[in-house]
Amino acid sequence: MSELRKDKKKVIGEHFDDERIQSFFQHPAPEGMNQDYHLLEKAYRGMREENFATFVTFFVERGHDLNAPGPDGKTFLQGIQDHRMADEYITALKKAGAH
Repeated sequence: MSELRKDKKKVIGEHFDDERIQSFFQHPAPEGMNQDYHLLEKAYRGMREENFATFVTFFVERGHDLNAPGPDGKTFLQGIQDHRMADEYITALKKAGAH
């Protein structure tokens, strides 16, 4: 089993309140990438499952598109279907209406 490099330590117990979760809406997408897809990707990579579910709720409440296409034309949900540890993220997306 490989160890994480010292500068790549996993953060355990990091606190994500609603304000912190909503701060993820401040990430502008790179040129040519759909903003809604980009926001979902940022949240997925930066949050634990329960925080991501809260983010998805805020995402929908703000009128964002859960089915926005990514660079490959797939929705974010379609893109993470085969990720090994994505089950709870997938559940949150589907409950909110993603396909």
